[in-house]
Amino acid sequence: MCAWREIEGNLATPRGFRAAAIAAGIKKVAGALDLALIFSDARDTAAAGMFTTNRVAAAPVELSRRHLKETRGWARAVVVNSGNANACTGAEGLRTSEESARAAAKLLGISPRQVLVASTGVIGVPLKLDLILDQLPALSRNLSTESADDVARAIRTTDTFSKSCVLRTEAGVRSVCLAGVAKGAGMIHPRMATMLAFITTDAAVAPTVLRDVLCAAVNESFNHITVDGDTSTNDTVLALASGASGVTVRAGAKSASWFAAGLVELCQTLAKLIVKDGEGASKLVAVEVRGAKTAADADRVARAIANSPLVKTALAGSDPNWGRIMCAAGYSGARFDPAKVDILVNDFFLCRAGLDAGFDDTAARRELDQKHLTIRIDLHQGRAFGRIWTCDLTHDYITINASYRT
Repeated sequence: MCAWREIEGNLATPRGFRAAAIAAGIKKVAGALDLALIFSDARDTAAAGMFTTNRVAAAPVELSRRHLKETRGWARAVVVNSGNANACTGAEGLRTSEESARAAAKLLGISPRQVLVASTGVIGVPLKLDLILDQLPALSRNLSTESADDVARAIRTTDTFSKSCVLRTEAGVRSVCLAGVAKGAGMIHPRMATMLAFITTDAAVAPTVLRDVLCAAVNESFNHITVDGDTSTNDTVLALASGASGVTVRAGAKSASWFAAGLVELCQTLAKLIVKDGEGASKLVAVEVRGAKTAADADRVARAIANSPLVKTALAGSDPNWGRIMCAAGYSGARFDPAKVDILVNDFFLCRAGLDAGFDDTAARRELDQKHLTIRIDLHQGRAFGRIWTCDLTHDYITINASYRT
């Protein structure tokens, strides 16, 4: 089996899928795409999902969890809207999700339990069911491979660009594709944030296998990003496998590790695009911690640094204030000796063995002016490694979020 390579395409590049998007009037901007439908023509389409760990889960999250449990991992369609999260909307919100699934199922000739639902947008505002029901017939008529391009735009809220990735590889004489779209720019700190991702593949994957590889891929990608430390009520990652390529992925076989590698690559690409588009962000930052005693310690230090407002504002101003990085590591809860810590930005030393490295301030600022940064922390306590992707924190983040609801 060959390596995965990125190609041009959309969610319908994997065989067996069609999709479409439409302006339903959910968003305040007239004519903005805000409702999408993804559909698999394959009768036996495996499905898996990862959802928010926030105890305040939105209605579409509750419904999609239920449907995946009831069908034991089989689904053929996804209805997704942007502009309204349908969260904290009570029994009426759940009814809106249920009726959306029921209407889509009737149009597509499938069971309502085979329809998954997702929403993103303002929390606590009722989602008008009629806006969805009125447009679903047109959406179902417009389903095509070409119209699938519009899905990435339809799920955006404060995103400044659409996020998508398509991978392809060869398995013998056959080819297999993986495709994904995602949205997210703020309220990003997934622990499976507002974050949605939809993945399609034409590989034949059993539901249990798909669930396992998706869980592993999410843990190596979406669960390792943060923009602002807030975990959303609506986080959803859904994967559908049509099997239309004729290539089967079997648990424990080489095909499983090969497929898992492609899925990790796809999810990490989408995850880094989310961070790059963080609300008000100007820099994409990888925080890498090595030399930790345990993987848990490495993760604690990386998350504390990546979520620190003081670190993130220093990065925005290209301020080589490594003391803020050391401070965040210190309150992370990880065990280490501060006198052994090295801190670098890219390959530029700011701190050696817990002390100032005697760097040139102008050179350090020049290094920090780059748009892609890697903050490296070596604890010299062991061999464990951890990485979190984040961004800087600028005044534009306040501007965007001070009036998000209005």
